[in-house]
Amino acid sequence: MEVSAIGSSQAKMIGRINSVNRDLGFYSYSNPLIFSRKSRICLGQTIRWPPRTPIRLTVKAASHLEALVSDNVSRNTFTSQTASKPTDGVRLYVGLPLDVVSDCNTVNHARAIAAGLRALKLLGVDGVELPVWWGIAENEAMGKYEWSGYLSLAEMVQKVGLKLHVSLNFHASREPKIPLPEWVSRIGDSQPSIFFTDRSGEHYRDCLSLAVDDLPVLNGKTPIQIYREFCESFKSSFSPFMGSTITGISIGLGPDGELRYPSHHHPARNNRVRGAGEFQCFDTNMLGRLKQHAEASGNPLWGLSGPHNAPSYDEAPNSNNFVKEHGGSWETPYGDFFLSWYSTQLISHGDQLLSLATSTFVDTPVKVSGKVPVVYSWYKTRSHPSELTAGFYNTVNRDGYEAVANLFARNSCIMILPGMDLSDECQPREALSSPELLLSQIMTACRRHGVEVSGQNSSVSGAPNGFEQMKKNLSGDSKVVDLFTYQRMGAYFFSPDHFPSFSGFVRSLKQLELHLDDLPSYEVEEKEAAAESELARPRSLM
Repeated sequence: MEVSAIGSSQAKMIGRINSVNRDLGFYSYSNPLIFSRKSRICLGQTIRWPPRTPIRLTVKAASHLEALVSDNVSRNTFTSQTASKPTDGVRLYVGLPLDVVSDCNTVNHARAIAAGLRALKLLGVDGVELPVWWGIAENEAMGKYEWSGYLSLAEMVQKVGLKLHVSLNFHASREPKIPLPEWVSRIGDSQPSIFFTDRSGEHYRDCLSLAVDDLPVLNGKTPIQIYREFCESFKSSFSPFMGSTITGISIGLGPDGELRYPSHHHPARNNRVRGAGEFQCFDTNMLGRLKQHAEASGNPLWGLSGPHNAPSYDEAPNSNNFVKEHGGSWETPYGDFFLSWYSTQLISHGDQLLSLATSTFVDTPVKVSGKVPVVYSWYKTRSHPSELTAGFYNTVNRDGYEAVANLFARNSCIMILPGMDLSDECQPREALSSPELLLSQIMTACRRHGVEVSGQNSSVSGAPNGFEQMKKNLSGDSKVVDLFTYQRMGAYFFSPDHFPSFSGFVRSLKQLELHLDDLPSYEVEEKEAAAESELARPRSLM
């Protein structure tokens, strides 16, 4: 016979999670993971069950659920705001949908978002992450900002009592489709050299090339000037929320907001193993920088172009001479020259943007962060080709993340690391990948430089055993992660296949406890008993 004992704070947490699962329709007496007929939460999706299934559900407007969850949260205000806190735990945020604000500056699925926020609050989540897009807030003309949709969301988050981390995105999104500002795209149509370019001449149009950071290519202004003015406008418009609701801001550093080159923007052909990727140094401005650097180093011929024997997007490392395992050009003096220059350009770009953000928000009580990718494909090879093409000069002979950690340290910024749900055992053996070893290497460099780390998962669809892997990365005596953002809210997030598992993850991560010293014990007990009695009372959503 096995007996488990839990404390009162854990019991309260379990009860709160079970309450949320019931209210969202994920609980029945026969199967705690099944959708009830009364569930009303949605984010633009209809779920159809097989014809003979005992339960059929169409996910529609969330108004009934919104009212229910709002009522439950209001009845439990003392529990979620004043009577609980994490005990030496990681703060937990959840990312809002990428398209939570439409291109018309309205909140998409506002009722469902409001209901979701209340559910997260009741569950014990600390806050949410809001993606703010350059292509929405400054879409029509340079300097013409429209913040109304984002302000509405900030008010919604504040009203529920959650914290808010804002991601300022200067890139485009392909899914959902959120382009760069119209006026920037028009400039790019006539001046494609403002975009990254690969060896075949294909332009990557989802963000600007780092080579134009200081060039007046945007109607007489530099991208750095435009980014700074965007940040200053945001700071002014959201000043009432700074420090109270908005506690953190991340600055977009490149493709998908990450500090890297767009070396892997083509999907893998077999959907399993990525190729080595391509160097992105063939636009006019990057080649001009390379030529200047080669001449200054006394080797002008090295600056005529990028590597001629470099891999293409889908090529395996040993199929070309530059990054092949043994005897590749990456180990030659020319290889060291090029890779040092290529990675230094990326570091300089990151330094400018992090410095811009910290100087803009220095007089506010918010923390500034930036995202670094975990490019784990081919990590177990000597040359680490996927990292090289992405801009990280990390090989068996060289630690490429010391410079990255130092970059964040000197700007006093937090490093965001995604992929904390990925494990080595789930990687294709032929890819020679290791997300765990790479993540460990980067976090070791951060620890050495005193850089705080925020974690993220790779996607809400979930890697195999993803929740267990996340808990593993967020625990341990040597952990440096203070905040974890789970990506991302949407229809699947609230589905019966996912939400109960997420609730369990919250329960294991947060370990909330009551502040019994804050109130007389009889007062706490009376309030808790009344709230739990009310939560247990049957309710109808119909």
